[in-house]
Amino acid sequence: MTVTLTKGQRVSLEKRGGGALTKVRMGLGWDAVKKRGLFGSRAQSIDLDASALLFDAAGVLVDQVWFKQLVSQDGAVRHTGDNLTGDGEGDDESIQVDLSRLPAAVETLVFTVNSFTGQDFSQIENASCRLLDETGGDTEIAKFNLTGSGRHTAQIMAKLSRDGAGWTMTALGIPASGRTFRDLLPALAGTV
Repeated sequence: MTVTLTKGQRVSLEKRGGGALTKVRMGLGWDAVKKRGLFGSRAQSIDLDASALLFDAAGVLVDQVWFKQLVSQDGAVRHTGDNLTGDGEGDDESIQVDLSRLPAAVETLVFTVNSFTGQDFSQIENASCRLLDETGGDTEIAKFNLTGSGRHTAQIMAKLSRDGAGWTMTALGIPASGRTFRDLLPALAGTV
C-alpha cells in the first residue's frame, strides 16, 4: 500500500508483517514541459540529477552518491545511472540503498534533485520521488510529488533517518537553487 506524502510528513520503513526494511530504492521521475512554438510544440531535454547525501549524527557530510560518484565508499548506496533528458516512463534515475550495510555512523540520508542544465521547476512536470521496498520485489512504499512551478533549480526531496532499530522517511520538498548537491549544502542546515 503506497502512502502519498505531503511536505513534512513521515512514514516508518517497516515491512507489512513487521521488522525493518533492509533494501530500498529512491526513484526520481520527471517530464519536460513541451515548448510551444510557431510550428506546434516540441519536447525539450532537462537533465535532473538525483543525489544521496550521507550524514553522521553531528550533521557532517561523510559521503555522497551522485552522477560523478555512483557508489558510496562502503558500497551500501548505488546510483543506477544518469538520465540526461527525462525521456521514458517510470523512474528516470534511481538510487538503491542497502540500509543493513550502512555504517553505524551514518544517521541520515538526504535525497536531492538538481537541474544540471539550469532549467527551473516551472519547466518540469510530473516530477516525483518514490521509495520502493527492494527486499521482496519493487513494492512502492511512499510517493512524494515534486511538481510545482517555481523559479528554483533544485529541491531537497526527502530524508531517511535512523529511528531506533529502524528507519523513517520524511518528505522535505525544500526548494533550492544549484546545479549540483554541493550548491545545496547551505540549504540543508537544520534538516539533518
